[in-house]
Amino acid sequence: MKRTFITAAAILAFAAPAAHADELTDVQAQAKQLREQMTKRLADLEKRQKALEAQQKAVPTISPVDAMAADLPYKAAVKAKPVENDDICVKGICVYGNFDMGFASQTHGAPYSAFAGGPLDYAIQKNSSGSYSGVAANLMSTSFIGLRGKQEIGDNLYAVFNLQTLFNPASGMNANGTGSLVQNNGLGGATTIGTLTNAYGDSSKGGQLFNNAAYFGISSPTYGTFTMGRQSSLTSDLVVNYDALSGSNAWSLITYEGATGGGGVTENRILDNSYEYRLNVGPVRLAAEAQLRNGGNSATGNAFLGDVGFDYMGFSMDVVGGKVYDALSVGAPLSSSQVGALTTSQSTGTNPITGTAITCSLGCMSGTISDDTIFQIAARYTIGPWKFYGGYEHLWFDNPNNPLSPGAFAQGGYNLAYVNNNNYLSTRNQDAFWVGVKYAITPALDIIGSYYGIRQHFFQQGASPGTAVFANTPGGAANLGSVAAQQAACAANSASQSNCNGGEDMVSLVVDWRFARHVDVFAGVAYSQRNGGLANGFATSNNNGLATTTTGTTVGVSGICATCATTVSSWNPGVGLRYQF
Repeated sequence: MKRTFITAAAILAFAAPAAHADELTDVQAQAKQLREQMTKRLADLEKRQKALEAQQKAVPTISPVDAMAADLPYKAAVKAKPVENDDICVKGICVYGNFDMGFASQTHGAPYSAFAGGPLDYAIQKNSSGSYSGVAANLMSTSFIGLRGKQEIGDNLYAVFNLQTLFNPASGMNANGTGSLVQNNGLGGATTIGTLTNAYGDSSKGGQLFNNAAYFGISSPTYGTFTMGRQSSLTSDLVVNYDALSGSNAWSLITYEGATGGGGVTENRILDNSYEYRLNVGPVRLAAEAQLRNGGNSATGNAFLGDVGFDYMGFSMDVVGGKVYDALSVGAPLSSSQVGALTTSQSTGTNPITGTAITCSLGCMSGTISDDTIFQIAARYTIGPWKFYGGYEHLWFDNPNNPLSPGAFAQGGYNLAYVNNNNYLSTRNQDAFWVGVKYAITPALDIIGSYYGIRQHFFQQGASPGTAVFANTPGGAANLGSVAAQQAACAANSASQSNCNGGEDMVSLVVDWRFARHVDVFAGVAYSQRNGGLANGFATSNNNGLATTTTGTTVGVSGICATCATTVSSWNPGVGLRYQF
């Protein structure tokens, strides 16, 4: 028995390891089989993934919802691809620009100007006379070429710059409103029969290499942006941001004439020697800007402006206020008698204000100098395809605290030969207001309507310098001798003097179709009119020089035009093509 148990135990002892060995062999075989299957599946999956990737490159990816919608007859099969950024940039420095040209007509206009940024009388002007139809440029916007940059120089800190030049695409010349005036010096006054002048108009662009922007600075999302150089004024920024037809020379009165954006005079839409700081705090934005004077006998005076604005649920509003010193306004070219006085009566009088004429280097002008106070408020509201715009500006014009002398330096290398420091014996008050609406008929087609109005209130006007004395002093003699005589003249004919109550209006309608990327075609029409003091001296207000004057027996003042029209007007339809990049 004992031997039997020992034998059985030995058999069990050897059998157990053998059984475990067999089980281990089976497990290893199964594991090998599983590894082979997994390897095969992985290879299969990789093959399928490569095929899918190749298919995705060939066919745009669409979501399941879009795929189901594609089966419905009234749905698009595939959504439009998102617009790709095709800015022309290298290492944060970008080239950008705009071309705008077409065809226009005016019922009262003047020949095309190769100098002016707004090269036609898109709103009725002093020399607007016969009808015009032909080449037009810068209708919907002003053509320009620019170079801008933004490069990170620290943790969330950037260096920025902008260089921009506005130009006339039909002539290839830099925009030069000052030059358009000087080009017409001595070619006949606005009221002369058969005037030889072409279109002209004062501007903040004087033919400089970078006539619209030349500034640089630093920018931080947290601490704001500080820039220095030649840059747009805060008053101009408000007009640009809150005008339904922003930038349109042909159909936006406040763009074409520029004085609203310039805080009283168009030359101050762009400020030289300027420093600007902007800061956003949540939905609120703050800005301050200062222009520092050149010193000496220069029309670049001090200017101080501030802005407060906010955005909330589709509604935006800004308020701007400030003061501009030695603001220069140039209303017309020199008359032939003024040109003659400069060339034949050069003097070296000792009085730096009254009696010194100078030889102009590049060109001479006659200008009015003022210290201007500005208040602006504007708003914009977007709801669905609708955008509503509106704004208001009040201006106070006063004689300058720092009168200029003949030969004063102006922008673009020009000089003032005749300087009027005495136009405002009392404060001139002027209001500007505008409303507009833009409706997106489709994402690529807009229709835009706007109304613009300007109202001038009567003010006591000083006598301007003549051709013998090239400048005057603030607080000098009154025009027509007294304020009573001025009021009598305005009562006899509201367009008899430029200081009479007066107004200007424009109504515009424009359709803009962006039929291709970067390119749009547009058509529009505007009706503009002036009345009262703002129509004084216009060719169409005195029948192109044929009107007669009274002797003063009925109104107590001599030289008042009895038959001058008190209202002048013009229609301005046009079409054009614009390319932006």
